[in-house]
Amino acid sequence: MNKLTVHSGHHHLQYENGSPFVYLGDTAWELFHRCSREDVDFYLRDRASKGFTVIQAVALAELDGIKSPNVYGDWPLSNDDPTQPNEAYFAHVDWVVNRANELGLQIGFLPTWGDKWNKGSWGAGPELFTPANAFHYGEWLGRRYKDADIIWILGGDRQLVTTEHVAIIRAMAEGLRKGDEGNHLITLHPMGGQSSSLSVHTETWLDFHMIQSGHQRDRDNYRMIEDDYLKLPARPVVEGEPGYEAHPNHFNQDHGMLDQTDVRKSCYWAFFAGAAGYTYGCHAVWQMWDGVRTPINGPRAPWKESLALPGAGQVQYARRLLESRPFFKREPAQWMLWVDARRGAEHLQCCRALDGSYAMVYIAEGNKIKVWPSKITGSHLHIWWYNPRNGTAVDEGLREIKDDNCHFLPPFDPFGRDWVLVLDDASKGYPAPGTPWTK
Repeated sequence: MNKLTVHSGHHHLQYENGSPFVYLGDTAWELFHRCSREDVDFYLRDRASKGFTVIQAVALAELDGIKSPNVYGDWPLSNDDPTQPNEAYFAHVDWVVNRANELGLQIGFLPTWGDKWNKGSWGAGPELFTPANAFHYGEWLGRRYKDADIIWILGGDRQLVTTEHVAIIRAMAEGLRKGDEGNHLITLHPMGGQSSSLSVHTETWLDFHMIQSGHQRDRDNYRMIEDDYLKLPARPVVEGEPGYEAHPNHFNQDHGMLDQTDVRKSCYWAFFAGAAGYTYGCHAVWQMWDGVRTPINGPRAPWKESLALPGAGQVQYARRLLESRPFFKREPAQWMLWVDARRGAEHLQCCRALDGSYAMVYIAEGNKIKVWPSKITGSHLHIWWYNPRNGTAVDEGLREIKDDNCHFLPPFDPFGRDWVLVLDDASKGYPAPGTPWTK
């Protein structure tokens, strides 16, 4: 078991042995429900090869997961009763979890989608949970997966509107804790445009926050992350659902479709604002649309074809960049920008090492920028331009650290305008960005 914990600085995740863990997730909500084992293996091998570390999937799935069986004809519950889980259904879930773990992937495991405790005005439901059966179900799941590599994700795209909702989620978390003996981290996936901090910030079972910034171009997820980063008690925060690649912008195809550029923006904005993790998503993949089932909101191609969309291959370069510098020292640092950070499509996002040994600025639209170089230690900067489209670095050499040496202009690239400016204390001898760094 590769146990995960919260780092002592309260803003990062790590393995139990102290090595960094980059939460780089993919959204596969219907993986347990709609995929055969052959399809699961095909999907997981692709995602492992692209550097993902977490696969988010739901046991009691959103798309009629109670009344519609999995591909083997098995329903998750007997008599729609959470205290009577169906062994055949969960044997398949076991297989998926084990295969993911074999490939080095954690499962971001949602015990249920939120419509099973708060159907609201949409969703298949039905509402099944009470605090009592939520505890029972949580304990059963916790015991079953006690030694697996998983992260528990409660919630499921719903608000906790009533005291009963809060009690259900709390009981499920307490059941999981009892069943797995505290072996796994727990978070909550909130409704779109919200953070878990709005409803469960003071809950003792919560290990880290999760936001869902939602499916809108140039959504300012950095503001949501900054807000949670500053809250006390301090906890890590993960971007759990930004705009999906090939998803209609703002749920309206007349507004265009989100693409790889939108993915890269939300990814670097999140990490540089202080996020401990980022979750990619693809509109066909989350629903495992095979070209035959009824599609949700117009996916453009079946899920197997959509695995090859460019954004899915590019987010790994963000992970490589973070791992190429001292990982636990990273903090948001907008104050290093000499000019306004801008908003919308041209937003600039900056992070810096706590000890001043490096800084990074994500430049979304190729703008010339001004940075305070004196915020980096040492006498000289080593300047790099990191290409988020392919993970390569351009070495611009050394520059004396003086406040009049503050202007930086990204290279020209016909394939995209966004770049990451990396400024190192030259005396540290850090490798090219994206190259593994060891102490």
